[in-house]
Amino acid sequence: MTEDLLVASTPVFTVGGEVKGELSRDLLRLEIEETTAGLRTLFARFAAQGPDPSEATAEGEDLYLDGRILDFGKAVKVTIGPEGGQRILFEGSISALGVSYQEGGEAAVEIQAEDRFMDLRMTRRHRTWEEVSDADLARSIADEHGLQAEVAAEGPTYRVLQQWNMSDLAFLRERARRIQAEVRVLDGTLYFQSRDQRSGPELTLVRGNQLIEISITADLAHQRTKVKVSGYDARQQAAIDEEADDGVLQAEASGGRTGPAVLNQAFGERISYRVRQVPLVDGEARAWAEAEMRRRGRGFVTAVGTTQGTADLVVGSRLTLDGVGAPFQGPPYHVIRVCHTYDLESGHRTQFEAERPTVSQS
Repeated sequence: MTEDLLVASTPVFTVGGEVKGELSRDLLRLEIEETTAGLRTLFARFAAQGPDPSEATAEGEDLYLDGRILDFGKAVKVTIGPEGGQRILFEGSISALGVSYQEGGEAAVEIQAEDRFMDLRMTRRHRTWEEVSDADLARSIADEHGLQAEVAAEGPTYRVLQQWNMSDLAFLRERARRIQAEVRVLDGTLYFQSRDQRSGPELTLVRGNQLIEISITADLAHQRTKVKVSGYDARQQAAIDEEADDGVLQAEASGGRTGPAVLNQAFGERISYRVRQVPLVDGEARAWAEAEMRRRGRGFVTAVGTTQGTADLVVGSRLTLDGVGAPFQGPPYHVIRVCHTYDLESGHRTQFEAERPTVSQS
């Protein structure tokens, strides 16, 4: 789900299916953000005073406030790149419209927009599910909102689940968090996938070239050598006691030293006990223990950086970082947050957060 390599750096706005060149001309600030929890958002600020070839705008009246171009509910798409090789940075609908004035300055019109997950965010329900898996829930919620579903995430089947005064998006995010799945919506399809099943472009970022700035940290504060989950199976009248260790991270370790391994070597065994989640069967406890171990282990090494503007950089991208110091050199970093920005001073910039479970072998 990626587009061709970026060449041009001026965003192009399409509103209601029509390209609006005046929005590119008057653009002052653009921010487009997404995380692994889904819901891509847009903020844009435009100069509200200037040339307007339309006679519908009276002389001296602020631009873009008459609803002809920008209005609530209108579909907006933002692309960047050369003709025939554009990247789609955002597709969604306008949900907020505003104006700001400063003494001695020009008026500015601001919009905010959200992708299709806005429908899920604004739908709140009370309901009970029986004998259902997280994958089943994702498919059902997608169908209710007219979305196709691409589901690739393992998880247990639950006897009973309740969506208690939660939005569909909040409920979906909660289910994804329990098993460390990631959610997104793209081209009318809801994706509910574990990290190893999510596709993403592979990119190499070099300090001093694409990378303008980068900060990388390996932190043992939240690492654990094991995670244990306990509960009680009323049907079997038996205690539940499951645990997960460093082994669940080996598929993502890529030859380096994992956080739990470094922790054990430096400070000895440290175990986390999950007590707020109460499993009803062994399968639930095992899945939750493994997911929590992955969550902690994946966050061992975190990278926060800014590039000169990389439209191919999306949530789910797999990065190789070059020129960043021996412990942090190389792949594979998984991108968990991306924010594309544009302003008149810096042009296109891409801010990102990425993580991996290992430091390189010394």
